[in-house]
Amino acid sequence: MAHGQKSPRWALTQGSFSLALGLWLFSLLLLLLTVSAADEYDYYSWQSDNFHNGRFYTKQPQCVDIPADLRLCHNVGYKKMRLPNLLDHETMPEVKQQAGSWVPLLAKRCHADTQVFLCSLFAPVCLDRPIYPCRSLCEAVRDSCAPVMETYGFPWPEMLTCDKFPIDNDLCIPMQFTGNHATQPPVSKVCPPCDNELKADVIMEHYCASDFALKMKIKEVKKEKGDRKLIAAQKKKKVLKQGVLRKKDLKKLILYIKNGANCPCSQLDSLGSNFLIMGRKVDQQLLLMSIHKWDKKSKELKFAIKYMKSHQCPTYHTVFQ
Repeated sequence: MAHGQKSPRWALTQGSFSLALGLWLFSLLLLLLTVSAADEYDYYSWQSDNFHNGRFYTKQPQCVDIPADLRLCHNVGYKKMRLPNLLDHETMPEVKQQAGSWVPLLAKRCHADTQVFLCSLFAPVCLDRPIYPCRSLCEAVRDSCAPVMETYGFPWPEMLTCDKFPIDNDLCIPMQFTGNHATQPPVSKVCPPCDNELKADVIMEHYCASDFALKMKIKEVKKEKGDRKLIAAQKKKKVLKQGVLRKKDLKKLILYIKNGANCPCSQLDSLGSNFLIMGRKVDQQLLLMSIHKWDKKSKELKFAIKYMKSHQCPTYHTVFQ
């Protein structure tokens, strides 16, 4: 099967997930109709005893279509979202800007419910009151995805602190794949920086989220304290984005794959070719964000490199804000 082509099993998984989410939303709507016939949208958000971060919207909430270019959520399983959302984003441009930084995390497949969790906040389902993710959903996604984020030097953000969300009950969004591991999308064991498709849009997402980008050769790869250490060859490097790199950084360039000592990275099996390297500077260390072999025949790579020269990246500076 060609790389990137969805298998029948994955297609079935997507369909089963959408059906399950649709049935859950229908049940929730019936419950809300019996609990309250309120039709006013000026409200304090629903709170449980342990959920005291209610917010008051400055604009009257409205139902809007989830736009196709809201890539994080446009295929989440429902078509309309509430705006302002549950992260205090009041305009669609703001939602798109902030949600865009999370798109690469979906590609890492760190948890089957990552999209459901994030979209419950960025693009909440449009009902007559805000419905938050259950605390157990947050904890499950956090426990699976926080280690992936740590690889890139990002902590789990405070805005997603799981204690903020309600304990499990009928008025919060639960895990969708609980107890049904057989239907979950496969979780990749590949080192996260090495697990990226050679596609122009993927390259550009990492380019905008990275502090620097280089065309370079790698002299040696070592393991060091649970990390993988990449030592650059002394040959001339082509700087595609300099960012925080100084001249002395370029002379003795060393990159790290955080917690990557033992995970597979096929790009590093052979060091003879040039590489497209993108990374971030975190606590005086240069962390690898993405690595691709420099394939001269790749149209996707050629397009991305050409696009870098004129592209204005969005205002967010991280993959996971």
